[in-house]
Amino acid sequence: MFLPGFRSDMAGTKATFLDDFCAARDLAYVRFDYSGHGESSGRFEDGTIGCWVEDAIAIIDAAADGPLILVGSSMGGWIMLLAALARPDRIAGLVGVAPAPDFTEALIWHHLRDEERDRLARDGRLQMPSDYSEEPTIITRTLIEEGRRHLLLSAPIGIRRPVRLLHGMADPDVPHRLSLELAERIVSDDVRVVLIKDGDHRLSRAEDLALLGATIEELL
Repeated sequence: MFLPGFRSDMAGTKATFLDDFCAARDLAYVRFDYSGHGESSGRFEDGTIGCWVEDAIAIIDAAADGPLILVGSSMGGWIMLLAALARPDRIAGLVGVAPAPDFTEALIWHHLRDEERDRLARDGRLQMPSDYSEEPTIITRTLIEEGRRHLLLSAPIGIRRPVRLLHGMADPDVPHRLSLELAERIVSDDVRVVLIKDGDHRLSRAEDLALLGATIEELL
């Protein structure tokens, strides 16, 4: 089951690669869009981490059978962890691709200037430039405040399944040290971090996708 990133969707390179990967191996596969993303209804700016976790859990409960390997990309890595904690008996393993747990706090709030924080508090939203779209990204006060209910990196994370974390060391958006910190926090002993020295945030090159496939093969 694939969990896409912030403002990403189920039509992305990794999502479609996994579709072909699973079809070639006769494996069941689920990909979906969170509310406000892709083909799903709703407005993106109305979404929160909790809302998108509920989407993922609903898919696990209603559309996915058997033990699951969750593959979470960027924000999807945070959603993946929260869903695994909510449904531990359904999880066989986790694969994070540039996972970004706690990103609303660590990578957005902590990097805002004082005047941006004031504007967010006053107006309830900020427009931030995006490297991946011509349209700015809308950051809402609700996204930041609600995200604080789901922070994980300040305490042990009670996941006891195999976990694999793939992260590019040239990632400009989510520092690779976040995967190292995440590996320390997860209580499972079966946790491995693979660093790709020239890898970017998306990890969607042919060699990156081959590594993702090999990682899932190993978990299978």
